[in-house]
Amino acid sequence: MIQPIVLYGDNILRYSTDSYKQNEDVSDIIKDLWDTMYNAGGWGLAAPQIDISKKIFVVDIPDENFKQVFINPIIKHQYGSIERIEEGCLSIPGITGFISRERKIEIHFYDENWKFQNMKFQNLKARVIQHEYDHLNGTLWIDRVDLKDDIRILPHLLNITKRNIEVFYPIK
Repeated sequence: MIQPIVLYGDNILRYSTDSYKQNEDVSDIIKDLWDTMYNAGGWGLAAPQIDISKKIFVVDIPDENFKQVFINPIIKHQYGSIERIEEGCLSIPGITGFISRERKIEIHFYDENWKFQNMKFQNLKARVIQHEYDHLNGTLWIDRVDLKDDIRILPHLLNITKRNIEVFYPIK
């Protein structure tokens, strides 16, 4: 079911999330994450973005032929050269900023069938996973942008906080 997306200014986006118990039923939240993400046109969505403080996110990057559920993920290692690339977020609509992230990661997680995975990703996959993983720890991309270089986002953040924005998907 499509859920409203939590916007910047809501406290749930600033808290660390709780882990799921092994083999807990997550089928409904996974369906809600997929439905909501596709409706909003995103490449990833984390549980706090639909007002659930749990360690789960989904990623689907069509051009990379990559679709994955991440339950209780832990990034074990970030490495490789640093790339500064523009990012945006469904919870901070209408603005983007340049963020520096490592090009490669190693991550442990459970998939939607509670099968343990230890995988390595690079480039766009690694970037999107790091972005969604940040949501589980109360971090937003704006926390990683150098505001001296990107002061232009501050008025937009104020408008989002006041809900003085227009988006095509449901918001909380």
